[in-house]
Amino acid sequence: MFIIHCQKDNDDKNNITVTDMDGNVYHTVTIGTQVWMVENLKTTKYNDGTAIPLVTNETTWSNLTTPGYCWLNNDSLTYKNPYGALYNWYVVNSNKLCPTNWHVPTEGEWTTLMNYLGGSDIAGGKLKEAGTIHWLTPNTGATNETGFTALPGSGRSYTGQFGLLNKFGNWWSSTEENEYAFAVGVNFDDSHLGSFFIIKKSGSSVRCVKD
Repeated sequence: MFIIHCQKDNDDKNNITVTDMDGNVYHTVTIGTQVWMVENLKTTKYNDGTAIPLVTNETTWSNLTTPGYCWLNNDSLTYKNPYGALYNWYVVNSNKLCPTNWHVPTEGEWTTLMNYLGGSDIAGGKLKEAGTIHWLTPNTGATNETGFTALPGSGRSYTGQFGLLNKFGNWWSSTEENEYAFAVGVNFDDSHLGSFFIIKKSGSSVRCVKD
């Protein structure tokens, strides 16, 4: 069962934390009217306790039309913290990935966030973790003024190959179009919040937003 902890200070909405089925604790931040997780999701179970299939083999991953997750470079010890897991969209489509009372954002909810932050050209910088501890230099425009702390968790292509670490981060939405699904992303060398449709077999990070 998912647990939500609240601090006594009701004026600080950012003190809310959420715990997943694996016991991972996520901090949250309020941006406009939305409440977002500050960390990438790393649960290996749905919110009903069912295990999500771990898929490491490149060929098996590329042939999937069912749910699967992995860790970057198949190395959980190195990359689980702080980057989280990479999920294909079939996991998202289960509607059981996020904790109870939370969900994977729709395309519209990502757009709401982008517009609140002043548009796609500058929104990425306001979301990215500042500095170059995790991001490749120069990490252009990164201020993290929202507290969202977007990290370069990379991704896994629909062919099963992993992307380069420290250069980009992508996040799924729940919005689909045929064999594609909507996602957003940020890069190390600009402040843009990109939006695009990618093949559902791809592996991307997930951030949950409160219902």
